[in-house]
Amino acid sequence: MINAIKHYLTITFSYWAFTITDGAIRMLVVLYFHQLGYSPLEIALLFLFYEFFGIVTNLVGGWLGSRIGLNLTMHIGMALQIIALLALTVPTEWLSVAYVMAAQALSGIAKDLNKMSAKASVKLMLPSSDNANESEKRLFKWVAILTGSKNTLKGAGYFIGGFLLAVAGFKGALWILAGALFFTLAVTLVILPNNIGKTKAKTKFTQLFSRSREINWLSAARFFLFGSRDVWFVVALPVFLSASLGWSHSQTGAFLALWIIGYGFVQSSAPAFFRKHPVSGNTAIFWTFALSIVPALIAAGLIYELPAQWLLMGGLALYAIVFALNSAVHSFLILNYSDHDKVSTNVGFYYMANAGGRLTGTVLSGWAYQQYGLAGCLVIACGFVLIAGMFSLPLSRTTSDKQRNSL
Repeated sequence: MINAIKHYLTITFSYWAFTITDGAIRMLVVLYFHQLGYSPLEIALLFLFYEFFGIVTNLVGGWLGSRIGLNLTMHIGMALQIIALLALTVPTEWLSVAYVMAAQALSGIAKDLNKMSAKASVKLMLPSSDNANESEKRLFKWVAILTGSKNTLKGAGYFIGGFLLAVAGFKGALWILAGALFFTLAVTLVILPNNIGKTKAKTKFTQLFSRSREINWLSAARFFLFGSRDVWFVVALPVFLSASLGWSHSQTGAFLALWIIGYGFVQSSAPAFFRKHPVSGNTAIFWTFALSIVPALIAAGLIYELPAQWLLMGGLALYAIVFALNSAVHSFLILNYSDHDKVSTNVGFYYMANAGGRLTGTVLSGWAYQQYGLAGCLVIACGFVLIAGMFSLPLSRTTSDKQRNSL
């Protein structure tokens, strides 16, 4: 048990460090290339390969983790992120759209290798219990802490990215982030064992696609859930805050950072919120449909020209709470639906859908903002959430979410 906690803390620490760099590099790229005069659609295209290769990485990464160990896939992810950061330190005239897309492709591969490895490891490190309900509660708690703290640190990364851009410049910020991540990689190489997640039976490549009804429906819902967030949050919102409200880079980075930090705190607190009610497929259905109301209200406020600054601050606070509860429920369900010997491949398949949704949302974010403004992006987001709710409906037939199989 002590070793399991030590390894959990080590993985969480490395996940935190990686997440800070991931949030920082995204904010650096959005703000710096907007400063260089790139259009919202061009900025969105910079992340095209980031999201596309995330799809491929999640699919292949789960299979790879089951064969070589989740710790090794996590270390590969950190090494690739260091390379991606340093690749952007070249002279400014080299930073064409194609070049930055290639660097972001490396970053996308790195991010999803790291995320898949960290989240799948949680299930494998949990001590087994004969009481299924206690095992589910413990799993929900550990996953919520890991995921919530990750999002809190991603928010810190947004702030750090905006801050470093202001005080150290684009290249200086990248060198600082690369150095910090290299230190983290060295620490985890020494501490973690070599066989986390490595299965005795070699997983065939044909087994990568899930054959579980619950995981297939949950993955489809995840696609549209995260697409709904990124269609307005990734490109449209920071550009709107900067271009339409006149906020500085530091103000934009700080505001988005505080939002994600608050989102992470809510996500970490989700087990306490749901302590009186077991989390099930019905929980996912209810909170998904509840989420659809929020972007609809913000869009209506913008259309009727309510004060945009106060509308966005209040709307984003409510959105953070409801979206965080949705994300916490999803993160628990994917592990709860997975058997130990299939956890890495199932998590990889699930986050492949997540990356697909992010890719779709990111591209739509730039295009829709240019065509219809932030209100148009929010209308699309509302539609995506409703589709996610529809895909969640079959989960209601899974009564206590795999009570038939004790963890």
